[in-house]
Formats: sequence, structure tokens, C-alpha cells
Amino acid sequence: MTDNEALTEDQVGDRVAGLLLAAGGGRRLGGRPKALLEHRGHLLVERAVGTLRAAGCARVHVVLGARAEDVRARAALDDCVLVDNPDWEQGMGSSLRAGLHSLTGTGARAVLVCLVDQPGIGAEAMARVRAAYRDETSLVSAAYAGVRGHPVLLGAAHWAGIAATATGDRGARAYLREHEAEIALVECGDVARPYDIDTEADLVHLE
Repeated sequence: MTDNEALTEDQVGDRVAGLLLAAGGGRRLGGRPKALLEHRGHLLVERAVGTLRAAGCARVHVVLGARAEDVRARAALDDCVLVDNPDWEQGMGSSLRAGLHSLTGTGARAVLVCLVDQPGIGAEAMARVRAAYRDETSLVSAAYAGVRGHPVLLGAAHWAGIAATATGDRGARAYLREHEAEIALVECGDVARPYDIDTEADLVHLE
């Protein structure tokens, strides 16, 4: 059987890992790391991991940075691979590079990347994007009214190129812009709300 043939749910689960970027320091939130914010009785980092698992990702890597020891102590992250990013203050690009590097040699053929500060994106949206995986050349993105957003699925054939261009807070944005014609868009606007928790005003979403 080749990657281009239809895959069972278990096979996709083995080949598509989850990657949660949760290293930010919450500068516009008064220095409160987003991973440690609470929503409906759980830390955002716990909720995001649970969502990735509910979407079918058996392997989940979590990139930590700001107050990483507090996150490790307070969050229930059993069976996750925790990745420390000492360069987290350089922006999301450094966390994406650290996360992709941590997946080297795991056998994963693709990674489903989500952000810790988007609790409005649930398992159904993530599962839709994950289900669009075909092989290690896959590039898939959730779309909201046709506009590309998160989560994104990055096939392993693209990881080196993404890591080479992931700087500052751009993450994979530059690489995806260059390869836009290759990206499969999966509409998720009917099942998810892609807001970010960036400022004090955004905290209303956590009430």
C-alpha cells in the first residue's frame, strides 16, 4: 500500500503527529503566558492537547517557553513530548523550528500544527484538516470563509524549507505563501471560531 492510496483512520493517526505551539509569554496580556490561562476549568495548554487527541493525533509534541517549569508543574500533559524552546522570545518561528526538529526520526510523515491561544478551534475542525493528509508532500490549511487560517498540516517533505524560513512571528507564513498553489483548503467556518487570545480585551472569550 502506498501513501497515495486510501488510508485507514489508524494509519493516518500513526503518520500525522500533533504539534502545539505554547511558548509565548503573553506580552500584550501583561506577561501572562497563554498556556497558563484558564478556560472552562482547564488551562489552555491542556485544552489544546485534548483537542488534538480528540482529532485523532496519537502523538502530540508541545513546545514550551515562557515559564516552562510552571507549565510542566501545573498542566496535565501526560504522554506528550514536551519540547523546550530557549529562544521563545524570538517569536513563533523559533517554536515551530523547535517543534519540527523534535519530530525528526519519529516516523511522522506530517504534522498538524495548532496554537495554544485559539480555543475556539475545536476537534472537528482539526479532524477535517488532518483527514486531508495524503502523503509527506501534503500541505493543508483550515479556511474560514475561504481565508486561510489554523490549524495547518505540514507534510514532512516541507519541514526543512519551513524551518529555513520560519523567523520572528511569521511561523510558516512565508513558506506557505510561496507554495500557495499546493495548499489544500478545508473550510471550517461552520464548526470553529478562529479568534486569538492576544490582548486583555480578548479574555472575554474565556469567560
